[in-house]
Amino acid sequence: MIPRRSLALLPLAPAAAVAQNWTPERPARWVVSYGAGGPADSFARLIARQMQPRLGQNVVVDNRPGGGGVLATETVARSAGDGLTWLMVDNGLVVYAPALYARLPYDADADLTGVGFIGRFPLFLVVRAASPITSFAEYVAAARTRPPSYGTGGVASPQHLAMEVLRRAAGFEAQHVPYRNSPSALQDMLAGAVDSMLTDSASAMPAVRGGQARLLAVLSPERVPVAPEVPTTRELGLPDVVAFAWLGMSVPAATPAPIVARLNTWLNEAIAEPEVASVMARISAEPVPGDAAAFNAQIRAEAARWRPLIRDLGIRLD
Repeated sequence: MIPRRSLALLPLAPAAAVAQNWTPERPARWVVSYGAGGPADSFARLIARQMQPRLGQNVVVDNRPGGGGVLATETVARSAGDGLTWLMVDNGLVVYAPALYARLPYDADADLTGVGFIGRFPLFLVVRAASPITSFAEYVAAARTRPPSYGTGGVASPQHLAMEVLRRAAGFEAQHVPYRNSPSALQDMLAGAVDSMLTDSASAMPAVRGGQARLLAVLSPERVPVAPEVPTTRELGLPDVVAFAWLGMSVPAATPAPIVARLNTWLNEAIAEPEVASVMARISAEPVPGDAAAFNAQIRAEAARWRPLIRDLGIRLD
């Protein structure tokens, strides 16, 4: 067992040996910036069950909703870098937030480091089944006559920003109607209060399978197994319109690299377990195995793409 006082010396030891021998001395805490029952919370609890035997410790899911994720992110950013405080991250927390707030009580780029992806979720353009619109081409044609309304799970959510990219590329206007979460937006769309939605696979598929909603397009590079009949934006002549919602794990930047590497190994193993893999397959979530460096590189690439768009749109949350 590595004594707590020796953590500062970890970078000097051979990385593989430290990662192999790291033995957590207390339960881990997984901070989630959303309330219980949502996709982020559900995945944290699902994966935590697989992480516990690997750590040899319990994993406590700590829900800290509110404040646009600032509270949860600050909690982890200010925590000790001992590998036992994790943050469930998504596009909003580590990619969008620095462009949405003039001041944050942390530096998302410097105070956190990624452990790894959990998965990415395809985004669909959806209408209710009773809509006369049956294809993306019809949607665009109708939008050029009368801009439709579209619901999302919130301002500056991945769904909102993806729709902005989609409508700009396809050349139509649309009225954004933000909700506090995607299920609320879906409920109103099915009731006819909004014309359409840009939403993720986890939110959309129950209504699609129930015959209540229709998928018009998916913003993925390839068609997705859960809805193989739905064309991609690339197939529809919009090759640059590719976007996902995603979840991952980050830890304080002070966490020694060998411990990050060990957590990455355990996270990838947990996601590959049948219990997790079956849930992901059911909602067409795509696992993205890889090391921490690849995850951090992806975050930097997305920041370079999405932060200028947020500033161009003039979206601010403070």
